[in-house]
Amino acid sequence: MSVRGPALGLLLLLFCPAQVFSQSCIWYGECGIASGDKRYNCRYSGPPKPLPEDGYDLVQELCPGFFFGNVSLCCDVQQLHTLKDNLQLPLQFLSRCPSCFYNLMNLFCELTCSPQQSQFLNVTATEDYVDPSTNQTKTNVKELQYYVGESFANAMYNACRDVEAPSSNEKALGLLCGREASACNATNWIEYMFNKDNGQAPFTITPVFSDLPTHGMEPMNNATRGCDESVDEVTGPCSCQDCLAVCGPKPQPPPAPIPWRILGLDAMYVIMWSTYMAFLLVFFGAFFAMWCYRKRYFVSEYTPIDGNIPFSINASDKGGPTCCDPLGAAFEAHLRRLFERWGSFCVRHPGCVVFFSVAFIAACSSGLVFIQVTTDPVDLWSAPGSQARWEKEYFDTHFGPFFRTEQLIIRAPYTPPHTYEPYPSGADVPFGPPLAVDILHQVLDLQTAIESITASYNNETVTLRDICVAPLSPYNQNCTILSVLNYFQNSHSVLDHQVGDDFFVYADYHTHFLYCVRAPASLNDTSLLHDPCLGTFGGPVFPWLVLGGYDDQNYNNATALVITFPVNNYYNDTEKLQRAQAWEREFINFVKNYENPNLTISFKAERSIEDELNRESNSDVFTVLISYGIMFLYISIALGHIKSCHRLLVDSKISLGIAGVLIVLSSVACSLGIFSYIGVPLTLIVIEVIPFLVLAVGVDNIFILVQTYQRDERLQGETLDQQVGRVLGEVAPSMFLSSFAETVAFFLGGLSVMPAVHTFSLFAGMAVLIDFLLQITCFVSLLGLDIKRQEVAVFVGVLSFSIAVLNKVEIGLDQSLSMPDDSYVTDYFQSLNQYLHAGPPVYFVLEEGHDYTSMKGQNMVCGGLGCNNDSLVQQVFTAAQLDSYTRIGFAPSSWIDDYFDWIKPQSSCCRIYNSTEQFCNASVVDPACVRCRPLTPEGKQRPQGTDFMRFLPMFLSDNPNPKCGKGGHAAYSAAVNLLDKGTSVGATYFMTYHTVLQTSADFIDAMEKARLIADNITRTMNQQGGDHRVFPYSVFYVFYEQYLTMIDDTIFNLSVSLGAIFLVAVVLLGCELWSAIIMCVTIAMILVNMFGVMWLWGISLNAVSLVNLVMSCGISVEFCSHITRAFTVSTKGSRVERAEEALSHMGSSVFSGITLTKFGGIIVLAFAKSQIFQIFYFRMYLAMVLLGATHGLIFLPVLLSYIGPSINKAKGLTTQQRYRGTEREQLLNF
Repeated sequence: MSVRGPALGLLLLLFCPAQVFSQSCIWYGECGIASGDKRYNCRYSGPPKPLPEDGYDLVQELCPGFFFGNVSLCCDVQQLHTLKDNLQLPLQFLSRCPSCFYNLMNLFCELTCSPQQSQFLNVTATEDYVDPSTNQTKTNVKELQYYVGESFANAMYNACRDVEAPSSNEKALGLLCGREASACNATNWIEYMFNKDNGQAPFTITPVFSDLPTHGMEPMNNATRGCDESVDEVTGPCSCQDCLAVCGPKPQPPPAPIPWRILGLDAMYVIMWSTYMAFLLVFFGAFFAMWCYRKRYFVSEYTPIDGNIPFSINASDKGGPTCCDPLGAAFEAHLRRLFERWGSFCVRHPGCVVFFSVAFIAACSSGLVFIQVTTDPVDLWSAPGSQARWEKEYFDTHFGPFFRTEQLIIRAPYTPPHTYEPYPSGADVPFGPPLAVDILHQVLDLQTAIESITASYNNETVTLRDICVAPLSPYNQNCTILSVLNYFQNSHSVLDHQVGDDFFVYADYHTHFLYCVRAPASLNDTSLLHDPCLGTFGGPVFPWLVLGGYDDQNYNNATALVITFPVNNYYNDTEKLQRAQAWEREFINFVKNYENPNLTISFKAERSIEDELNRESNSDVFTVLISYGIMFLYISIALGHIKSCHRLLVDSKISLGIAGVLIVLSSVACSLGIFSYIGVPLTLIVIEVIPFLVLAVGVDNIFILVQTYQRDERLQGETLDQQVGRVLGEVAPSMFLSSFAETVAFFLGGLSVMPAVHTFSLFAGMAVLIDFLLQITCFVSLLGLDIKRQEVAVFVGVLSFSIAVLNKVEIGLDQSLSMPDDSYVTDYFQSLNQYLHAGPPVYFVLEEGHDYTSMKGQNMVCGGLGCNNDSLVQQVFTAAQLDSYTRIGFAPSSWIDDYFDWIKPQSSCCRIYNSTEQFCNASVVDPACVRCRPLTPEGKQRPQGTDFMRFLPMFLSDNPNPKCGKGGHAAYSAAVNLLDKGTSVGATYFMTYHTVLQTSADFIDAMEKARLIADNITRTMNQQGGDHRVFPYSVFYVFYEQYLTMIDDTIFNLSVSLGAIFLVAVVLLGCELWSAIIMCVTIAMILVNMFGVMWLWGISLNAVSLVNLVMSCGISVEFCSHITRAFTVSTKGSRVERAEEALSHMGSSVFSGITLTKFGGIIVLAFAKSQIFQIFYFRMYLAMVLLGATHGLIFLPVLLSYIGPSINKAKGLTTQQRYRGTEREQLLNF
């Protein structure tokens, strides 16, 4: 018999007693040719014949239950050879489960050789055949009925339905049933195997299912084995991965955390609302009680509430100074005298000061010639010592870097869907628009044109074949192209291939497509077409990677086609990398200019994001320049004290304003130059943010200095240099407080492990420090030259709201936001989210050192027969069953399980030349090729020790072919790192895919869950004696790892900044502890309110927004420190008066120096093309300026008027002595 139905396994047959059923055959031997190399069996109705001895080995291998007595069978040796040959492919997929294999071979051995055939086989059609060698007339068996017990069929199916095909992430029955595994059942599986249209069976065998005798036939109903049962004493039951009955109950994901609610409402909302209402009650209650008390004891109800001592109602304080007052006064006086002398010196020697300032600027800025700009996203967002960075380096070193991806998503919006009507029978199948044959031809033309793109690099021509991933190279140079057209071998003729007559089409591209999406690794679609599905590059094309927009697993309903060209990436090889980038540039230009009215194309190359970021930066340069130009113009004009229109040019101080702006820019240049000298690379965030920060800090100080001088009157007999020195002595301590606090805060921010925050903090701290030094030197000298040329309740409510939504700010950065509004990549991202059905690949990497040659080491890793239920492969497989929780979408591809199937002696995959012991491919027909391992009980066991390593390199170099689909070259050559010339195994990986990931939260959760799975695998293996780590790797991990610690990093950076500001404030305010606390509380309120704005305005928390938060902490110092210091040095009688004086002296400078300066420049950023500029710069900058201004100029003075510190008596006495006998004394006592 030459039945070529797919089957697999080892058979032990149970026969019915001979005394009950007579032994009689229905065929014996092979006769005429049915089709191709397939032959009919010869009709024979006599008793079984003894098998020749040269067939004994075969019958023991295939049907050992028949090997007894004189081995009388209804088949000859040639029929046994045919049976073996035709069962090779199913053998490779189903032998993972011995019980399944046992039952399946029962079915085929009984059919082919059983001595009791006539009991359950009924010949229904024959034809005469003349043997050309003997000229004898024989009879071919053309059609046959096979009576099969229904219970046997169901038991066989149940034992096989869970068996996995590791290389394709599919159930094995999906490759052997002619339909999806989910649609396969016992009857249609057996019917498909016996149907001659499947391309394997030489003639049609019609199965008849019944457990009872029918039509005089006794159905074949041999005993079966369940997948959870052992076939014999040596072989155990099937593995959990291949038999769910072995696994026990399906694991369930942990329950989602219960939301924290009070009275059915969000707990944070309830708590903060209650807190706010309690604050209002206490605040207004205390205010009303104080009013009543004052009404009772004082004549006027307008008597000031406060005095010099906190919460005192006295208007004056007759007590003496506290112990800390003299220390604070002495420190204040020392700073004042120091800055007075320095200011006077700068005014007296402006030329010398300006010269040395310019020389200092030139020396520092010259370091810009060594500048290094970091544009690599990995360096920008991933810390060098982070786990993801280390894992990336490990993966790149052992397996090569993850390939570059060029991808197209293609739709056919103007093509209607159509319906395929199979002939002669079958339900109608709807097909989506892009699967129309004319559309597929057009897409194939596009794909071929892309393959033909050439680029030029260093006068050399670069083609796709030069850079693409070709897994079978050098035997097969075809590029890996993940495209539905690869089901048709990327050929127009194969796409048009059909079988039919003048009236009907029996099979066409629809038939082939429906088969290939179920069996992408098949080399024969088993339809009348007999075309291969395996890609031309030697690997399977999984439908979820090349089709999009379908429902469930109905791939025929796809509304989009996805074509992916993987291109080699290069580890530390710039030359090859630039060749690939050159081709990508031409690819982008080609697709941009490609026109086809029937197709809508979204696309992206590996370099697209970086290209668009560069284009975005260049396109927004003009917008940023306008923004800074408006701020510079305002500064130049606002610094003046214009008395009349005819004195506009004299009083406007344009030159001084320009000088102040140049000093700000010089400080930025010096900072960049100094760090360039020492090799610290620059980032785009530094370039975009630091000028804004230093401009805010520097301009504020300039306004304070100039406007304080403008309000001052020169004392009698006082020279210009003495006046400027005195003015500098008054304001410089305040400038020093804000600048030094910001410098320390930023430098401490450099402790952050986040590269973006670390680099920003270092550059910002240096820039602010240099800006202050230049202001008190160069700018003071220029100011002297220029003079000579002239001669609360609402805030607490907002704070409560911000705290309530603090935990609701999203973490992450949507990658589409990094693109300009008009970018082609934005359209690609939208299509990606809408149509793709598989996420990024994820590799579970087992580090070097694991022992794969021992049974124990193998059981820790593999997923097949005999493997541990908590092995590496099994745990990933289990995770895939909980895909909605774990975000692992598919079972892993397992090289070690496929290797065990490949090396089995029953298979024809592993063969060697008996003379040279070199590998002999299964497609080679040569008697010198013999099995790698003997067909003995020992040979059927897994290879161990030297045997394992001896044949593993052969497996990894074997290309799949029709005789052996398990060759590991295409699928696994990169997955196993062989050491010491192939004598040991190093690091290996097991690949699967994440589910579809769309938002930052999805990517973060996927990485967390993958690490959780890997940690559990590592822990399990270590408990069993292993000592090597398993870690997951996907290309996006290195970018998203920062978000795992984003909350901790945010708290750390902001806390360090606030702590530094507090310590500096305590010292430079002259040990005014309470003042420092009030100032830092106000800054903290600004930061908390920034989070409230982020939640309201849809701004996520990421490295960019964290840099802005750190910067807002620094800018808040400018808004708050000057007002706080002015309050502490005021000698007015009450807190209200001191708050009024602080606001009148410093408020206007802060308002005009920061608020108005920044407001004009910020508004321009709203018109930037970049979404990042619009969201993270316009929105956050506007929020920090408005919040800083309202808190610094409204909330802080009010808070100080209520609970501000009492007057420093020593400072008050010092001030009165300094201004005794002057007009200033009258103002102080006013």
